[in-house]
Amino acid sequence: MNRTACTSCSLLVLALAAGGAAASVPSVDECLEASDFIANAARARDNGIARDRFLERLDADFSTIQAFPQPLRWFAHDREDEHFLRRAAVAVFDAPAPPDEHRAAFLRACFERMSA
Repeated sequence: MNRTACTSCSLLVLALAAGGAAASVPSVDECLEASDFIANAARARDNGIARDRFLERLDADFSTIQAFPQPLRWFAHDREDEHFLRRAAVAVFDAPAPPDEHRAAFLRACFERMSA
């Protein structure tokens, strides 16, 4: 096998390994803090913030967070964490419920994620 082919194979193996890496597991504190965030998102909704504005800001925050090393990030350590938190924020706007109900639903899902 020539050197170029070997290098290509190595890069492919690394890409596949990175793609198959397990998502981070949130801590209890992160689940609690993120559930507070989701409850506050519901309060913001109740106070008139628009769905698109809230989600645009959340996406911008995710972009900013990516500049920090993973150990220094709050909750959104990887893309799967971002999607998990974003889905909960979308639910706040698409399936309105009281803030405490959104918080409880998020906590259940987050604790399930911890034990998976």
